[in-house]
Amino acid sequence: MSAGFQAVQWNRAKIHYDVILIACVAAFIASYMLLGRAPGADGKIPEWEDLRIQAFGACAFLMMSLILCIGPLARLSPRFLPLLYNRRHFGVLAFCIAALHGYFVLDWFIVRNELPNFWTELVNSEHYGKFIGFPMKALGIATLLIFFVMAATSHDYWLNVLSPPIWKAIHMAIYAAYALIVMHVALGVMQYNFSPVVPVALALCAGTVAALHVAAGLKERALDAGTQPEADGWIAVGSPESMTDKRAKIVATPGGERIAVFRDGEKIGAVSNLCAHQNGPVGEGEIIDGCITCPWHGWQYRIEDGCSPPPFKEELPTYRLRIKDGVVQVHPEALPPGTPAAISIPAST
Repeated sequence: MSAGFQAVQWNRAKIHYDVILIACVAAFIASYMLLGRAPGADGKIPEWEDLRIQAFGACAFLMMSLILCIGPLARLSPRFLPLLYNRRHFGVLAFCIAALHGYFVLDWFIVRNELPNFWTELVNSEHYGKFIGFPMKALGIATLLIFFVMAATSHDYWLNVLSPPIWKAIHMAIYAAYALIVMHVALGVMQYNFSPVVPVALALCAGTVAALHVAAGLKERALDAGTQPEADGWIAVGSPESMTDKRAKIVATPGGERIAVFRDGEKIGAVSNLCAHQNGPVGEGEIIDGCITCPWHGWQYRIEDGCSPPPFKEELPTYRLRIKDGVVQVHPEALPPGTPAAISIPAST
């Protein structure tokens, strides 16, 4: 959490995440360029300048694919939740790699005094009606522009200025960017590189992204459809013993609202599943230092009343709870944000 948009404070986990991320990127690019120096079928050894462009482009595409896999993976299994914590770092680094790829392409044309040809390719409208010879660089530029807007607005300052709904809508453009980059590869690299590695890698990455999103969507749909209220309107959550300590069970109301029911030792509290910071899935987080902690950006709330600890002022709607016949139940009607509603588990339960 932050109050006043101060510089990011790296903790041990963040440092480890960033170091591993940068090391993996460096290893991928170095390995690509070294292995790419092997002679081709025609006996020619690729130039370093060409390999540099290919390596950074392949790395950017792979990073975008992985970024889009993190969300559904975290919904399918809690073990992937730690990947969500610094996904913003992942995205900004991916933009930097993509920007370097674009710079190296432009540099290739400048060094060879072929910049006019680069511009002609972009502005010649006849090329856009072709499959073979389509100006795939235009797709790359469009992708890079979308990526730039997302990277430039990744700070919480812009989240506050733009408002969470607008900010989230802007960052959903990553799907448009991914579609463009897939077309960039299909209409570009595959037109002159006839190795089966390229189409196989493209299909594998794009297919994995699509499959994971479909699987996560089916699981989310089952969650929304699988919760039925009791005759008096209360919704069964489960026995206290079935609830994992420091974690939440998520239930859905008949109206489709999701409620995160957390257990912290002998205490149980229910809050809205939407984080006040960015509408993140609070229920996929955990209780850290006595506070419910959103997995997206670490926003925290007390389990007792859904209030952020001082000096922060964010609040979540809470829900009434009861234990009936050994089963924890939650009422689907939300209480005003910040209303105390947590209960204690009876000693006999």
